[in-house]
Amino acid sequence: MQFICGAVLLFSVAVPRASAELQPGELFPPLQSAGLIATQVPEISGRVAVVDFWASWCAPCKASFPFYSALYTEKAASGLVILGVSVDQDQSAYSAFVGRLHPTFSVALDRDQKLVSLLQIPAMPTCFVIDRSGRVRFVHSGFHGADTEKLLRDQVALLLAERTP
Repeated sequence: MQFICGAVLLFSVAVPRASAELQPGELFPPLQSAGLIATQVPEISGRVAVVDFWASWCAPCKASFPFYSALYTEKAASGLVILGVSVDQDQSAYSAFVGRLHPTFSVALDRDQKLVSLLQIPAMPTCFVIDRSGRVRFVHSGFHGADTEKLLRDQVALLLAERTP
């Protein structure tokens, strides 16, 4: 599978249906059945979540990790969950990346690329911002420094302020 690292693409994400696109408002697929390799896959049900797809070879992915760590540290007590899902097929590359950056948020490896294929992720990084009902509200392709950081902070704040359905 080939990815465009840091591409500036605005798109809708693929859904857990054959070749259909996941639209804002649709449910994000269950993480527990995605075949991810992780110490623990966090439960996102009832919480605001950011699920970020990344790769060890992707420079914008490396730049995003300090931001996600800070955002998680600031907002976890308010109900935010962040999961970084690596698409690396080489577990040692994944482990080395995580070991260098020491994220405060949860990370997992999609070594068999089951979830990334299901969602048809076109670029690294790509993140989904999910509301408490499990519905995708926002999708971002690429990481563009301060602009992306402000947008994500605003979107997370908006979803954390919403009352549960």
